[in-house]
Order: sequence, then C-alpha cells, then structure tokens
Amino acid sequence: MTIELKAVSWSAAASALSEIRREVFIEEQLVPEELEWDGLDADCRHVLATETTTGTAVGTGRLVPDGQIGRMAIRKAWRRQGIGRQILQQLIELARRDGHHAVFLHAQCYAVAFYQQAGFTAEGEAFMDAGIPHVMMRLKL
Repeated sequence: MTIELKAVSWSAAASALSEIRREVFIEEQLVPEELEWDGLDADCRHVLATETTTGTAVGTGRLVPDGQIGRMAIRKAWRRQGIGRQILQQLIELARRDGHHAVFLHAQCYAVAFYQQAGFTAEGEAFMDAGIPHVMMRLKL
C-alpha cells in the first residue's frame, strides 16, 4: 500500500474531501450535518490522502486560517496505519509555511494520546462538541 498526500483546495477536491468527512463524521459518528458543513472549507488549506494503487481517497484534514487544525478523518478500513500522523505532520508543515507560531485543535478525548505523540499539549477541561467529548490542544511551532 502506498499513500500519497497532497495539499489541495476545497474547490479542487471538495467531492473527495466531503465524501470522507460525510462517511466518518456524519454517518459513523452521527455529527449533525449542519455542524459538519460550517462554511469555512473554502478558506482552509486541506490535505488529502489517497491510496495510489486504487486511487481511493482515504483520509483528510484541514488548516483554518486562524491556525486551527481540524476535520481529521480517516476511513475506517484505513485506520491504524499511520495515515493520520502523516496528514497531521503535513498540516503542521503548512502552518509553519504560512507563518503560524502555534497551531491548536479540538481533539476528541479518545484521540488525545495520538496528538500528544505529535507534541500537542492539552489545555483546560473537556467539553462537548456535536455530542462528543473534546479537549483543546496546542502545539508551539
């Protein structure tokens, strides 16, 4: 299996990006559709992970102009293979290139250790977002 990661715009890759997010967030995690589509995508930097043999889009994440990383999603069959870590690293690198001095995210509580391994530090108490417990995390660049 070979995974290719590309920085893409929403206008160029909306179909693939939204398909992954619909599958993971709306269908699997039951996030209400109106919360998932927040109107920010056109202004964000996106990373798309594609399995090169089949051309299947398998994962995504985005960088909001304010330095927030979010919408990290990997299709179920492709999890635990390091794809999320690769997407996260590319988003961090995009933030550096854009001149950010830090990035932050709202991690689902079950994923806190994943982000800590990448150097993120939890801040504050857990909070609910779309019915899912989250915690704020930050990484200084």
